[in-house]
Amino acid sequence: MKVRSCILTGILIMLGLLLLAPGTGRAQDLVYHPTNPAFGGSPLNYQWLMSSASKQNPYQQSSSYGYNSDPMANFQQSLQRQILSELTRKIVTQKFGNIDLTQKSQFNFGEFSINVVPGSNGIDINIFNTLSGEQTSITIPNL
Repeated sequence: MKVRSCILTGILIMLGLLLLAPGTGRAQDLVYHPTNPAFGGSPLNYQWLMSSASKQNPYQQSSSYGYNSDPMANFQQSLQRQILSELTRKIVTQKFGNIDLTQKSQFNFGEFSINVVPGSNGIDINIFNTLSGEQTSITIPNL
């Protein structure tokens, strides 16, 4: 009887362990779903993304597009721009005379050499830095 109860106890323990043992594992495929609507995400996420970005933005967008709401401040800025523009025009005229862009010409000042070459496609302006050897070309097309 003792042997039989030991066997019965062993069988019960084995059955209990079998019931507690994990079954076959189940898994699912990992699928990426973008959040941003610009990259294929749901268009309903747009408002949430914009509001969270707006809260994190340290710069405030002005609705006046660079102008103050004060007309006197706008007048002062405009006057300063016009004075500086006229001053620049006079300095260039004194240094180089009247620049005729229809004629081939060369200007040297400091470390820069500027060549103006009119052509059939427009006016080519080549700026050459004599110290570093860097060169920049600008083409102004004919109208």
